[in-house]
Amino acid sequence: MTAFAFPHLEGGGAEAISPPLGEKIIQRIRPAAVSHSAKPTFMADADADLVGQSQRGDPSAFEELVRRHQKMIHALTFRMTGSPADAEDLAQEVFIRAFAQIGSFTGGAKFSTWLCSIAVHGCLNWRRDAARRNHAHANCAEEMRAKNDGEISAGGNEIAQQAQAALLKLPTKQRAAVVLTIYEGLNHAEAAKILRCSETTVSWRVFAAKRKLKGWLSKTEARHE
Repeated sequence: MTAFAFPHLEGGGAEAISPPLGEKIIQRIRPAAVSHSAKPTFMADADADLVGQSQRGDPSAFEELVRRHQKMIHALTFRMTGSPADAEDLAQEVFIRAFAQIGSFTGGAKFSTWLCSIAVHGCLNWRRDAARRNHAHANCAEEMRAKNDGEISAGGNEIAQQAQAALLKLPTKQRAAVVLTIYEGLNHAEAAKILRCSETTVSWRVFAAKRKLKGWLSKTEARHE
């Protein structure tokens, strides 16, 4: 996955996060100023100290936050899009926005939940672009066909591919509810805050999505018997 770099708030240059070879680095992000009227009320959160340091202008603290959460965010964006390239672009955008908006974070939720909110809404906006949506589905289908024509066993790899393909067939809001509650392990209250709906709505979306996924995957298994 792409590594990130953030500018020094004073002076020039950018400090990189030891990127793997060949991966690009974000060089310039302009942080939003911390609102003087905003009084952080951090929950008991392992990230709270780093968030506070980031808000006081320490870019290295935000770099550490990126290290802690970039795998989670990239996994979320991939599950929402099904496109490795778009998932990486969206994950980068999440951290760009988070860095720019860090001053507005007041600790009403965990920092990771706040990041998930940015990621999910970024993915929902992405899904509104019909051309990109169709492109992602076509790529996913092509990749699955290519791999199935190769030497994929009937083991975990194939099952994971089938689950991802089924996930992409869900309506966007149901997919988001499943990704947050099942893949990311959030409870329904946390997911409801991110999706800006009631807990009951989250529960219904998860229930409906599970029923659809079970039906689709059962048919897939039957075809392979």
